[in-house]
Amino acid sequence: MTETALDRAHGEMMAAPEDDAARLRFYERLGDAELFLLLASEAEGEDVTPQVFDPGAGPLVLVFDREDRLAAFVGSAAPYAALSGRAIAPLLAAQGLGLGLNLDVAPSSFLLEAEGVRWLAETLASAPDRVEARLTEVAAPAGLPETLVAALDTKLATATGLAQVAYLVTTVADAGGRGHMLAFVGAMPGAEAALAQAVSEALVFSGLEAAALDVGFFDGRDPVVARLARVGLRFDLPQPAPAAAPSAPGMDPDRPPRLR
Repeated sequence: MTETALDRAHGEMMAAPEDDAARLRFYERLGDAELFLLLASEAEGEDVTPQVFDPGAGPLVLVFDREDRLAAFVGSAAPYAALSGRAIAPLLAAQGLGLGLNLDVAPSSFLLEAEGVRWLAETLASAPDRVEARLTEVAAPAGLPETLVAALDTKLATATGLAQVAYLVTTVADAGGRGHMLAFVGAMPGAEAALAQAVSEALVFSGLEAAALDVGFFDGRDPVVARLARVGLRFDLPQPAPAAAPSAPGMDPDRPPRLR
């Protein structure tokens, strides 16, 4: 069976139980992953009823990072809702439910009790502050931890279609302050908040929450883009394949399901 990103992150976490960075990377992958939530019955419109289990540590629901893993656990086809981990976490936290991942069907079998789900939901919901500044200089990035660069690369690989490209640069503001900025070029309308949130999560889950990294958005025709391209570290964001019609509850991001 093909190893998934969650399998790898889980294995790294279990191999180094004292490594906080490995633990945070696993939770970041859990938030990024598309998960298949096992339902008790077929969805009714936007309402879904998850199958709830209680193994003794409190009620929880089951999610799987592949459809075939869900089917292997159940023993047959079963109703499900497909949602990202960051969408599932607040739904479960609101109802005091824990989460079981890939139980008995994958090396990433993992139990997260209700308290852990609440922590994950709160961490994923933290939003960066919005500030305005006029830049007087941009230069090549310097002095940033490799762990942050790797975290940004991994995170932006999940931001399919939200922007064309991003450049990491050193900046000097008109007030004289120096810093670093991740500059997005060609962001889709309305995607700014999601992209800023992705950068915030990269900082938090790399263990560098206290680090400062500004986020900027630029039109491809803006003259500053040429300077960003000359000196910046470039991240190409993946672009979407032609969209197919949603086939199961939760597959349409504009109509998330409601847990009953």
